[in-house]
Amino acid sequence: MTLQAPPNRTNSDGKTRRVGVEIEFAGLPPHDTAELVRELFGGELNVVSPHRLLVEATRWGKFGIELDTQYAHPDKTLLEEHHESDSEWARQQRHRRIEFHQKTRELIGDMVTGLVPTEIVCPPIPWNELEELDQLFGALRDKGAKGTDASLLYGFGLHLNPEVERFDVGYLLAMMQAYLLLASWLRDEIKVDITREVLPHANPFHKEYALKVLDSGYQPDLDTFIDDYLHYNPTRNRELDLLPLFAHLRPDHPHELLHSQLTKPRPTFHYRLPNAQLSQPSWGSVVEWNRWIEVEKLAANSDVLRARCDEYIAEHSQPWWKRCKAKLLGLLKSS
Repeated sequence: MTLQAPPNRTNSDGKTRRVGVEIEFAGLPPHDTAELVRELFGGELNVVSPHRLLVEATRWGKFGIELDTQYAHPDKTLLEEHHESDSEWARQQRHRRIEFHQKTRELIGDMVTGLVPTEIVCPPIPWNELEELDQLFGALRDKGAKGTDASLLYGFGLHLNPEVERFDVGYLLAMMQAYLLLASWLRDEIKVDITREVLPHANPFHKEYALKVLDSGYQPDLDTFIDDYLHYNPTRNRELDLLPLFAHLRPDHPHELLHSQLTKPRPTFHYRLPNAQLSQPSWGSVVEWNRWIEVEKLAANSDVLRARCDEYIAEHSQPWWKRCKAKLLGLLKSS
């Protein structure tokens, strides 16, 4: 599949926009996965703990590979706890406690390997080099990695973190409007797995929020845009998660979600919708990037975007029985 260019290829500094990729799968433990990444892209292997590894100093930066559960990894807070005034006996006790904690977490990781996914978090990659990253997906398939459709229990996903073009509210609002308009189409194209539909990680936006944001009278400043998003979406579990971007833009914002350990501030959209379709030989990050680009194209075409917003408002502001009647008439005409 040919990689599609975004309508705006550079960021606010004039540099090529980058995109982060995260992929979940089963069938290949973290250590074997890390070795595979190093074989493909070079770098140095760093074993942080038995089920969390880094491949550092690759051509793009640092890859993180780990079991996707916090209970398989030592608690960083406990490891970094330090008391200068502790007696020798207290230090020995603390050392034993940490040793027991590390062994317990390693055992938990051994037990859940195969039940929880391995996750690769790729470094930010220039968008025009995603085809080279897709070597990784073919190599994972060859090594027996299993994606979303390999089991009813596998609610695995691929996340894209496209770097924003700029930070003004007009651009961000247009991107959100375009996404809301294309969300149903994206779900149909991706054929979101039933397990991922049931799990909460990539929930759709509620219609109440869409009606507010798509209305022509909605012209917020940046702080209002952020506050409205947080009011209607007090969760990380949205198919397009803007919390990392807002945490980057407003590090002093008081909302607790923007200071959660799980919210990593970064100047990107966090697009959580795609399945991990490793069973399909032609599937990879390029496929999902090209679908995402349709959102960017619509956002960049202000006239078409406004017309589509007005159509949505007109249709969804009607009573439910009028909408049903209109759809029925449309079906009768098409037949």
